[in-house]
Amino acid sequence: MVAVSSLKPKPIWNMTVSGTLDDTGSSHYNSKMDTLLKEAQGLFRQQLQVDSLLALSKNLQVEFQDRLQSSTQCMLPSHNYTLPTGQEQGTYLALEVGGSTLRVALVDLDGRNSMKEQPLRIRRIITSAIDNRIRDLRGLAFFDWIAAKTGEMLSADKEAMDHAQLREPLPMGIAWAFPIDQTSIRSGDIIGMGKGFHCSIYKGHDLGDLITEACQRANLNIRLDSIVNDSSAAVLSRAYLDPATRLAVILGTGINAGIHLQMSSLHASKFGSREFPSTPTSHVLVNTELSLFGKHAFATTRWDDHLNATHMLPDYQPMEYLIAGGYMGEIVRLVMVEATATSGLLSGRLPPALAIPYSLDTRTLAAIEADTYPSLSPSCTLFQEKYALPSPPSPADMHFIRQIIFAVSTRSRCYFSAAVYALSSLLHEARGDSDAEDSDGLDHISIGCDGSVINKYPGYMQECQRLLDQLAEIDPERRKRVVLESAGESAVLGAGVAVAMANMGT
Repeated sequence: MVAVSSLKPKPIWNMTVSGTLDDTGSSHYNSKMDTLLKEAQGLFRQQLQVDSLLALSKNLQVEFQDRLQSSTQCMLPSHNYTLPTGQEQGTYLALEVGGSTLRVALVDLDGRNSMKEQPLRIRRIITSAIDNRIRDLRGLAFFDWIAAKTGEMLSADKEAMDHAQLREPLPMGIAWAFPIDQTSIRSGDIIGMGKGFHCSIYKGHDLGDLITEACQRANLNIRLDSIVNDSSAAVLSRAYLDPATRLAVILGTGINAGIHLQMSSLHASKFGSREFPSTPTSHVLVNTELSLFGKHAFATTRWDDHLNATHMLPDYQPMEYLIAGGYMGEIVRLVMVEATATSGLLSGRLPPALAIPYSLDTRTLAAIEADTYPSLSPSCTLFQEKYALPSPPSPADMHFIRQIIFAVSTRSRCYFSAAVYALSSLLHEARGDSDAEDSDGLDHISIGCDGSVINKYPGYMQECQRLLDQLAEIDPERRKRVVLESAGESAVLGAGVAVAMANMGT
């Protein structure tokens, strides 16, 4: 039984965008639409009272603790053991290699206590799409392309080019989005690259060697000093600026989190036969693979169940399917499909463009939810143009759609907040000693936040902060306030911080 305080729970469903969620069009719903809307709202509201969210958070915490001891798929220790001191300085080459984008940057670090307005910043960056033409590159050509883009960026920066002429190579860090079996801070064997990448024939080859050799073929005087994943990069980038940072979350198309835990929190088997740093260390950055959690913790609806059953990887990432931007639009679309077929939405005619799975994107959801016009006329125009409707949707149609969007995004905020609260609680549990946990002298835990949903969806981060404060208010075990902080560009900046740490021995 989960213990919560006796304070009266506050209704999460009263959360609003721009003050209130206007429902002017509701009087024009037909009875079938009204019945379905009320049913859908009731289903999406499951678990959304504060006491229910706290119980959900406690259950997730138990699952986290179990996976710290047993799983080979999540709660994976990195080769980053310390957090930055904030004193690291210099200019470093940083790469972010993702599924659809390559970013090459020079990152400047001036020190947390410097007088610079931005002590951690991107000095120069180029962004290149990784489209099907690039995915089709055979053999070493993909890595040669990365090296060519790196040279292109460096050639535009005189200081970097001057450095490249020196005997000492330019230190580089890379944020690598694909699975690797990391063997050290600067090496790791490629596990796979995903669908469409023909360079996946290099599975089992060392990423550090492949990148370094490609740079040598391009006559670049570069040394790869660090490899990090997205969650570690997010923690490092925010911790450089804020010493209270112990945790970072990424919420965009998908979801993940990194957390700095005591090594004793993880089962010894998690570390395999790796060699540890020569200097004593007690903590390690952990890649949680947060998307994999929550299969038996979250309440779902029939639309969620349909999405999961028809997914190419059913049950694989249950938290992601309910929370992340890659799926919010599909859940709304599935409700619309049913409403069109059974309740007269859009006069019973589903536009062909909306018959395609995943055709309703998060940007469209955000625009409609943020629409404050009583008539929702901007949303009607957007919807008509984007999905080729022969005429604009009626006000009743648009209000129905907006109410469903709000229901889905509200649930996403609530479930996300419960998961983040559970992760932050690990920082208390892992120490098992409140005195040790408070010895840093800080009265809060900062959580770096990156990703399009957490940073750009209207009101998302603000409402999550309010939810976290409410959860802390009724939790008798809470010690420190949890504070969400934006950590934009975390992959590139985190790669820069990681290589700076490797070079300065921090």
